Amino acid sequence: MKKLIIILFFLILATLLSGFYVQWNEENEKLAHLLIGLAVFSGSFILMPIFLYYSWKGKRLKDYTLTKENLEKMRNKK
Repeated sequence: MKKLIIILFFLILATLLSGFYVQWNEENEKLAHLLIGLAVFSGSFILMPIFLYYSWKGKRLKDYTLTKENLEKMRNKK
């Protein structure tokens, strides 16, 4: 899973950079906007959910939320 995330990251980065390169050279503005848009879209709707699933797998959300119990634990530590 980690290798998939790394590969996707570099593919999205390459797409984004190629979009900016095409835009900078003023070759084909529509293609540049398409490449940049695809990179942003795939980064936010494909890469980010996979990364979040991978990083939160096996962890309890209750440990990281501010509940009354956790606030009391923090107050008692001081």
